[in-house]
Amino acid sequence: MADLLYTELLKLKRSKMFLLSFIGAAVAPFMVVIATFVHIKTKDPTQVVLFEELFYDANLYTTLLIGAPLYGVMTAYLFNREYAENTLKNLLTIPVSRSAIILSKMLLLSIWIILLTLQAWGLTLTLGVLCGFDGLSAGLIAESFREFLVCGAFLIVLSTPVVLTAIVLKNYVPTIVLTILITLINVMGSTSEYKGLIPWTAAFDIANGALLPEYPAYYSYAIIAATSLIGFIAALVYFRRADIQ
Repeated sequence: MADLLYTELLKLKRSKMFLLSFIGAAVAPFMVVIATFVHIKTKDPTQVVLFEELFYDANLYTTLLIGAPLYGVMTAYLFNREYAENTLKNLLTIPVSRSAIILSKMLLLSIWIILLTLQAWGLTLTLGVLCGFDGLSAGLIAESFREFLVCGAFLIVLSTPVVLTAIVLKNYVPTIVLTILITLINVMGSTSEYKGLIPWTAAFDIANGALLPEYPAYYSYAIIAATSLIGFIAALVYFRRADIQ
């Protein structure tokens, strides 16, 4: 497993995808902090925006808008690269199990998502300080850090349907289409009373302690768990049994 993970890291190091992903993850913090700063300076100098709002909005956009398509592209890259380059059959000739291949890629994806999540949090904090926003405290720093990490962990858990799509269809396009669909569902569901039943919006509300009372909290946890487990088990079973040409 360690050798497989190291190999995946080497392949990622040589590609431009790693750099592009960090640029993509920086969009939400820049969009939130800089746009808010410019609006206050040019449109409404009397408006007061606290750090708490910056963290909340940056996490919201990262989780529900940027996360799905960005992490979906990353997932497609990790799981489709061998298919696109026709090297998977060569990889399977060495004494390594197919399960280990899937797990090593999932582990790398998890590390990658956490790094981008920390980047988004760090940029929000740094830009907010540079722009002079008020309301920053040690407690808020710790709480916002926890919320970002929890959302990042949920996005890792909820990446399995995208992994399944990438493995089964062996193409970037369906995977990207799926992530766009997820993003649209997130946008429409984020203001709905049913958002606790949508895995991604439910995950954000859980991280922020904002689940609506219409449904018991275990509904949200159960839906997230079912989405993750079904996607993971289906991907693992399919990859172990698929005929690699």
